[in-house]
Amino acid sequence: MDQLFSLSLSLSLSLSLSLFLSLSPLLLLSFSLYQISFCFIAGVDLRSQENNRAHRTEEIDRKRLIVRRGQAFSLTVHLFHPLQSDHQFETYCCILPCISTDKTNDDIVIRQRTAGGSGDKWWLHQQSARNELLLTVYSPARAAVGEYRLAVELMSGNRLLERTEFTKMYLLFNPWCKDDAVYFPDERLLEEYIMNENGRIFRGSADYMSGMPWNFGQFEDNVMDICFEILDRFKPARSDPPNYMRQRWDPVYISRAVVAMVNANDDGGVLVGKWQEPYTGGVQPTKWMSSVPILEKWSKSKSGVKYGQCWVFAAVACTVLRCLGIPTRCITNFESAHDTDGNLSIDRVYNIHRENYDHADSIWNFHCWIESYMQREDLPEGYGGWQVLDPTPQERSSGMFRCGPCPLKAIKEGDLNVKFDVPFVFAEVNADIINWEIRPDGQRKQLSSSSAKVGRNISTKSPYSNEREDITHQYKYQEGSAKEREVYNKAGRRISGPDGEEESKPGAV
Repeated sequence: MDQLFSLSLSLSLSLSLSLFLSLSPLLLLSFSLYQISFCFIAGVDLRSQENNRAHRTEEIDRKRLIVRRGQAFSLTVHLFHPLQSDHQFETYCCILPCISTDKTNDDIVIRQRTAGGSGDKWWLHQQSARNELLLTVYSPARAAVGEYRLAVELMSGNRLLERTEFTKMYLLFNPWCKDDAVYFPDERLLEEYIMNENGRIFRGSADYMSGMPWNFGQFEDNVMDICFEILDRFKPARSDPPNYMRQRWDPVYISRAVVAMVNANDDGGVLVGKWQEPYTGGVQPTKWMSSVPILEKWSKSKSGVKYGQCWVFAAVACTVLRCLGIPTRCITNFESAHDTDGNLSIDRVYNIHRENYDHADSIWNFHCWIESYMQREDLPEGYGGWQVLDPTPQERSSGMFRCGPCPLKAIKEGDLNVKFDVPFVFAEVNADIINWEIRPDGQRKQLSSSSAKVGRNISTKSPYSNEREDITHQYKYQEGSAKEREVYNKAGRRISGPDGEEESKPGAV
């Protein structure tokens, strides 16, 4: 028995199970027992090991109750005496938000039979056998993820007689549930994108690619708690708790919060970036091989861990999102462009002596980010699936250093007005390189251009082995093809109007 709460029940008392979310709406699930004479409750078994195994969370913990939303879990109430067959049962569900979002009373009382419930509500089913009650609890697939507090209450009418001490339970995203926004259609691939704690991240150059091993460690001791700590320390969680909690169910919002928090630029996040020596006072980025010591050090020190570069930022974000239950993989883009002015080109400017004049734009040998799988209810149909997310602090998006989630479809089709940050990612994989000459009178003359050097060999680890899988075709049409140029020109028209006037400036949407 994982948890045992001892209390007594006498005469016409009712038994209620309460689920309280520490930062989100307080949930009370109750069911009443009438005409019970001198019935005593021996305890409540959370059945953590059994539930965790069914919810694929036993690698996180076997003692604490950790379940996934949209999937039932069971509790057992042990009674000192068996219930008589003539007892009548009735189910009550009462949702009591911890944080009121307006001046009205938005408590929701749901009255329904034990035979069934609604898929978008918490509900309870009860079975009795001798001196036990089996409670099957159903959570909605849109429930807020996070830490909950669970207690057993004894009620007499409207009067609370006794409440056990609270114990914690945890609710995660559920990519195995068809009603969850992170549902992944091929369950076999979840062994890689959720369950695999070890992977490979590709680095080097487009002509000399190599994979380095990385321990994501999303199921290691304390990692889940640190992941929730990251969410709780996100700036909007502290500045506007009601609005934050209304969105705690949404993988789009949560993933955007995670990539903002993985870098330490804005809000006391996890990693401090540094791209050249010396690495005084910290760890050289190439020395890291696992996300776990980084997360543990951040949690202990409450300050950014020194130092990270793109693959370290990506790996830590992958750990957090896999732990929370969002399918995620690490991506490497070779010959990756950083377009600083948002014109979808890397402009190299020289004077008449062919000396460097202005190289504000740049191209990295490689750059790493992540993709996470989710539906996009905030966008028109068709933009769900893999989404680019980048925690490396390059540009601000809605005031914070973060990027995405950005649908792969929008990148491939040049749909720059789709949220979030499509112009920036489009340029990373598809920018043209243009060489310019600045004349003494200030006029610019184009010397040459190339459309095939940026965004090469876009790579991720194969879900079936440690080999590299090339996914360039998911980001763009074949280089040099008519379709690739058509998409690039379409995207360019979103930047400049027919007369060369700026039509829509890329940036955060």
